[in-house]
Amino acid sequence: MAQSIVLPSVMPQETRRTRFVCISDTHNCTVKLPKGDVLIHCGDLTNQGSYSELSKQVAWLEKADFECKIVIAGNHDLTLDTDFFEQYGNYFHNNTPQDPTECRKLLTQSTSITYLQHESRTIKLTSSSGPRTTFNVFGSPYIPSCGRWAFQYERVDATAERIWKDIPLDTDILVTHGPARTHRDESRGRVAAGCEMLRQAMWRVRPRIALCGHVHEARGVERVRWDLSNRFVRYKELATAYQWEDPGTGNQKNSLVDLTRKGGNLLDNDGSRVPSLSSISEAHESSIGDSKNDSDMAKAKAKIASEDTSTTAGAAAAQPGIGTRGLSGNPGSARSDGVALAGRLGRRETCVVNCALQASSYPHSGPRRLHKTIVIDVDLPVW
Repeated sequence: MAQSIVLPSVMPQETRRTRFVCISDTHNCTVKLPKGDVLIHCGDLTNQGSYSELSKQVAWLEKADFECKIVIAGNHDLTLDTDFFEQYGNYFHNNTPQDPTECRKLLTQSTSITYLQHESRTIKLTSSSGPRTTFNVFGSPYIPSCGRWAFQYERVDATAERIWKDIPLDTDILVTHGPARTHRDESRGRVAAGCEMLRQAMWRVRPRIALCGHVHEARGVERVRWDLSNRFVRYKELATAYQWEDPGTGNQKNSLVDLTRKGGNLLDNDGSRVPSLSSISEAHESSIGDSKNDSDMAKAKAKIASEDTSTTAGAAAAQPGIGTRGLSGNPGSARSDGVALAGRLGRRETCVVNCALQASSYPHSGPRRLHKTIVIDVDLPVW
């Protein structure tokens, strides 16, 4: 019987604590921010995305003292969605003309802000006084349809799947405006407002941290453990007893989430990368070294080289009409989602954080109530 190929995860030898300060849904508010290495804003900087609103938010963020500042838009940042604004812009801003090109330039031409609009970036912290760590980040403003606002897609699985399959498998930090379904997404109407296709994409990617906002009432933290051994239930999660108790409630302390080894509650995610074909060959030769398994080697290479979908021949051979996406088990098996698993079994857990700053939803009535900024410490590889 041919042996299956299980590729090991590779953990970088040296890591250092990196501090992320995370905010979302500021809606024109500016607050004093805790110290950290990286600042991330998960969208809805403004109420309606006017040039005046955006310029004040950008000025506030540019003055903030962080080595790296990452920003995405939200559905209220209307002018940053050019297609939407061309169609509906006249219905907003009391008919005051807005130039979406100039509004976008506030972020895209900022010398201190990394603006992401459904794209990824590799970040290296290079300051001699910082941790000198590196991470891959993907940021996207898109949310399921919820009225006449920007950056939305229809609540159709096929549409959402096309959007979220763009998240690279080597993503360490996932930044989306909206939450994944059942993870920090319960609205004031006690409805799970998140996207199921985003949750499924997260199962495949399994980032270290997934940041979001949008649903103000769902602010908080979860640690999601992914089931990587179940061969029958797709995109399965494991039960967890973790409950975050905000250490910043009612005092001057930070609302801290400590995921470091030193903190005693290390995140079970080594950030293992998608293996190259050469690394597959090396792992195969060192662990098996048997020429009779060359056909298995070829199958494994083919599985890594191209994404497997429910309509591919490999998936049809495994189970006609069902496919393999989202199935766990042996990465070398034709019945598993090998592309998402091979060489990446060290990505077992994701910390999900809804970091909405506003405590109530738009439109706000009465005095605005603000949550505290959430601070995350995580061990990341030194570059």
